[in-house]
Amino acid sequence: MVLLAAFVCAACGLVYELELVALGSYLLGDSVTQASVVLSVMVCAMGVGSLLAKRFTLRPAASFALVESLLALVGGLSVIALYGCYVWLGHYQVALVGFASLIGLLIGAEIPLLMTLMQRIRRQEAGRAVADLFAADYVGALVGGLAFPFLLLPTLGQLTGALLTGVVNTVAGGLIAFWLFRAEPAPRVRLLLGLCSGVVVVVLALAWAGSGAFERAAQRRLYGGPVRVSAQSRFQQIILTGGAGGTDRSADAARLYLSGRLAVCGHDQAAYHADLTRPALRGGRRARVLVLGGGDGLAARQILAAPGVRRVTVVEQDPVLLRLGTDDPVLRELNGAALADPRVQTVTADAFGWLRTAPVQEHPYDVIVADLPSAGLDAADKLYTREFYGLVRRMLAPGGRLVVHAADHLWSVADTLRAVGLTPHAYLAAGRDAVACGELPAGDATWHFVLASATTLPRSALQDVQPLTEPTGTPSRVATLLGPL
Repeated sequence: MVLLAAFVCAACGLVYELELVALGSYLLGDSVTQASVVLSVMVCAMGVGSLLAKRFTLRPAASFALVESLLALVGGLSVIALYGCYVWLGHYQVALVGFASLIGLLIGAEIPLLMTLMQRIRRQEAGRAVADLFAADYVGALVGGLAFPFLLLPTLGQLTGALLTGVVNTVAGGLIAFWLFRAEPAPRVRLLLGLCSGVVVVVLALAWAGSGAFERAAQRRLYGGPVRVSAQSRFQQIILTGGAGGTDRSADAARLYLSGRLAVCGHDQAAYHADLTRPALRGGRRARVLVLGGGDGLAARQILAAPGVRRVTVVEQDPVLLRLGTDDPVLRELNGAALADPRVQTVTADAFGWLRTAPVQEHPYDVIVADLPSAGLDAADKLYTREFYGLVRRMLAPGGRLVVHAADHLWSVADTLRAVGLTPHAYLAAGRDAVACGELPAGDATWHFVLASATTLPRSALQDVQPLTEPTGTPSRVATLLGPL
């Protein structure tokens, strides 16, 4: 039973750790930095917690129950507190380090106390006891690490998942103090521990009861208006605002946020997706088109409007976004019900993995549209590599074209495409309402795209080609397509 308690507490501790990493990645991006800060601070704090726990090994059962109650309180409320700090106070990094330190201290105190309890139950060699305890601890961490992305996050969300983990943590501590070692604490101490555990559970329950109102208030402040849809998938947080109800019911007022970053602004989405797709569709065959990403269906709508398109395959890894693109009334209005068109086939898969396993002979595409997250985001970096573009080239039919939204990575995208044998041509498009949408800073309302092919592109696709000067001042082999598209 002591090993079971170690197993459960290790699972809970890792869930707290992953909650902090995931929240930091959603709010600030740069998941590598967030994970590095949380892991390094927590591991250091665990060492300090283990040293401090030596003073409490005389009453290990009562001390363990108290540590688990405190850990449940701090870990369970950590997501709500950090989210509130980010939205209203603006001192998120300081709060993140503080919570990571507190959680690490309490997790570190568990091992010496559990070791002492094991020795009281059964005297054995220190090496054997350590092996048993660490085995339970590491297997529990495995279960917690798998439960977080596959169960807690997609089904409960971050706030509720952290609160439920806190309740489980409290129960594990109570199992030790009130059952296995109920003779150790004095009656008054046992009463105080029971009150402490009960207060923690009540606080967590009250936080759960108010989490909905808290999240709505925080999202309203964060996104500048009422949130119409808030969904948590295994891959990202999906927020839809505007477009239905309220003062502005127009679909043009809708905005789609993926993990806190604006992905679609209703005012500008038609212009953006037209500029993304038209040059690739102009000139040459376009019977079969592949869209990598694009689960909102907006790129598919523009493609279906082109004459001669017979088949569109949309490869999107997030089934929740695909479902919203099909069922949500506002997104469905924006995409013209494109995902329900019989010519459209949707595939739920990671674009990189799907390209690796798709048989080349069965999938020759005339046009491939990379409607993917912007380069520079950790999760999207693999979608802008030489390996990825090499897989894309294998899927292009003779004379096929690829188009990529390069954002501010225009030169590196063009050079990477050239490295796999594709000839890149960069073109610019002015965002009509990009500044108003908050997508781009004032004075920089421009989108950068790269059109590439393994063969010479027809004249109809290369209108108004002009040389583009690289930042060094030397002429570039990358051309720019300027003028109306």
